[in-house]
Amino acid sequence: QVQLMESGGGSVQAGGSLKLSCVASGYTYLMAWFRQAPGKEREGVAGIRRNGDPPSYGDSAKGRFTISFDTVKRTVTLDMNNLKPEDTGMYYCAGSSISTGPLLSGRQYNYWGQGTQVTVSS
Repeated sequence: QVQLMESGGGSVQAGGSLKLSCVASGYTYLMAWFRQAPGKEREGVAGIRRNGDPPSYGDSAKGRFTISFDTVKRTVTLDMNNLKPEDTGMYYCAGSSISTGPLLSGRQYNYWGQGTQVTVSS
């Protein structure tokens, strides 16, 4: 069982930036970030494969967020810029032991972190 440990959440004003990090205790083929706001469904923010293929981003993240995967350190990071109040939510790191499948589907992932809160104020 792979454990995922997130860090880097916090509070920021609109237009600001945050960097989320997630360290995996073992090997994963895919890594991703999902988020869930109160009263809303979980959504895929960004996902990336170990093999270096281009990452995938949810519509709300495109042009503002960047995901990267350091396979040596088993760490995935999410750089979030130009944050908006609607980015507020609990952000979850996810990992998959399966090498294929859609990056932004939660069903793809069998490892999940505890979550880190991101709050963006206007």
